[in-house]
Formats: sequence, C-alpha cells, structure tokens
Amino acid sequence: MRDFFNGAERLNTTSNGSMSEKVIDAGVRVGHVHLKVSDLERALGFYRDVLGFEVTQRMGDSAAFLSAGGYHHHIGLNTWDSAGGSAPAAGTTGLYHLAIVYPTRAKLGDALRRLIEAHIPLDGAADHGVSEALYLRDPDGNGVELYWDRPQKDWPRNATGELAMYTRTLDLQRLLDAAD
Repeated sequence: MRDFFNGAERLNTTSNGSMSEKVIDAGVRVGHVHLKVSDLERALGFYRDVLGFEVTQRMGDSAAFLSAGGYHHHIGLNTWDSAGGSAPAAGTTGLYHLAIVYPTRAKLGDALRRLIEAHIPLDGAADHGVSEALYLRDPDGNGVELYWDRPQKDWPRNATGELAMYTRTLDLQRLLDAAD
C-alpha cells in the first residue's frame, strides 16, 4: 500500500489490500464543486448568464456561489489563488470535468440552445445509453459535462444484467427539438 500519510500511522487494510469491504452508503452524494478561476466576472458570464445558475452569495470581487433551485450552492467560483492565472498545462493532473445533471432531455436541449446562442463551442456530444451528454469548456478551460440520465429501467445491460454503457453519436438537432 502506498503511504498517503507521509510516515503517519497507516490505516488498517483487508487481506486483499483494500481499505474496507463496506460499500459507501447509498444516500451519499456529491454536494458541490468549487473552482479556481482567473476572472470572476467572466466565469459568472458563463455559469450565471449562459447556463442560468443563480448567484446565492457574493464575496466582493473574489468569490461567488451559484445554485439551481435555491440550494446554498452547487458551484463556487473564486480568484483567491488564481486571479489572472492561466489554465493548467496539458499533461498535468487536476479536474477532468465537472458534470451538471439536467432533470429531463428537454432541459438539456434548452441548455444546448443557450450554448448555441452564446456561441460556445462543444468539445463533443454523446449518447452513453444511460445518459445523453454535451462536453465543453468554461472560460478558464475547465471541462464541463451537461447531461441528463435516462430512467434506470432503460439503461442498457448485458446478458448477465451488468451495466453496458457505450458511446454513440448524439443527434443534436433532435436534442434541440426536444427543448421546451
């Protein structure tokens, strides 16, 4: 086992080297993402003005917290250590993308319409069987996935019942047509 604690006491592991055989509680969820940005106003122009998140709190010109539906925040943006900074170089570790889940295909179609109207290019679009997804970059180069999940009963499965996700071309015109 790698020593993640730099010589500190190691955690107990099972015989196969895993930390625990207990599965995480099904009620656990990812709460929010907090991004370092180089220009707060530019980032707000994307997350608030294009995607439609609402600002729930602002800390001067250094941070803002945004939400869908009145939650305290789903996205935090700050310039505390990154004002005027540049995106990480290719080949470095860090955030691959943040994923924003839309409740319906129609709402994802509306998000696509907003992106088109704002002249924001897509990096890609895919049908994964379990979901349909749009991939793009925010103004700081962070990967963003916008997607909706199909109902679990419709997810593709193999002969033994295991999940069988795939990547196929997403028909963007049909997605736009589904928008409210």
